[in-house]
Amino acid sequence: MNTILKRFVFIGISLYAAICLALYFFQEKILFHPTALAKNYTFQFQDKFTEIFYKATDSKALHGILFTSDSSKGLIFYLHGNAGNLASWGEAASVYTDLGYDVFMLDYRGYGKSEGMIESQEQLFHDVQLAYDSLKTKYYESDIVILGYSIGTGIASSIAARNTPRILILQAPFYSMSDMMEKQFSFIPKFLLRYEFPNNEFLKQCTIPVVIFHGRDDEIIPYESSERLLKETQTIDSLIALPFQGHNGMTDNPDYRIGVSEILKKYEKKSGQ
Repeated sequence: MNTILKRFVFIGISLYAAICLALYFFQEKILFHPTALAKNYTFQFQDKFTEIFYKATDSKALHGILFTSDSSKGLIFYLHGNAGNLASWGEAASVYTDLGYDVFMLDYRGYGKSEGMIESQEQLFHDVQLAYDSLKTKYYESDIVILGYSIGTGIASSIAARNTPRILILQAPFYSMSDMMEKQFSFIPKFLLRYEFPNNEFLKQCTIPVVIFHGRDDEIIPYESSERLLKETQTIDSLIALPFQGHNGMTDNPDYRIGVSEILKKYEKKSGQ
């Protein structure tokens, strides 16, 4: 009997160790779901746009698209979610160009026409900072609005904490990735997580206003995550709840469009101020 019990314990420990190792070494596959595009892929957007390639420090090409409005009030620096590529995310640009803003979107490594693979949190932050620094040569930083969606909020809040854009807008942010893991995989040790994306810490470091939009019925990142951020972070100007809104499709929500228009107007100012 003792032999059988020991065998079951050994099997249980082995399975647990295997799960922990898999989560540690395959976090990129769990968190990121890129869809690649051929380099000669032709985008079809109604807005005027220009494709931009950046060379990362390891010489990998990073691809972004700059959408331009007829009379620019500034730039929306948009960081998208964890799936797809700019062929689909680019459809959101018209919401902001219609409000008179240019929009820049970057595909992370492995997404769309961007080369390479995401290998670390800091590598991802560095790639995005590279694009941000380039755009600061074309726009006054006081005219840049950083906007992040879902997993993009963890990148957006990091960039906002290290720079001084006009405002940070977050769509459906999580408190931190370790908090998300604790809720979904409480049996996994936190030290195994290599992508922490601590929105709670980054937002405390921000010196600019922060506005959050979150769906009340978000089935992936609970609305309570934003409530917790609001409670613990002094830089959050407002939390705007969207009734009946789930995790996906927020940009198409009429209440969101009205709300983001009012927020952009509230923080609008003349170029160069």
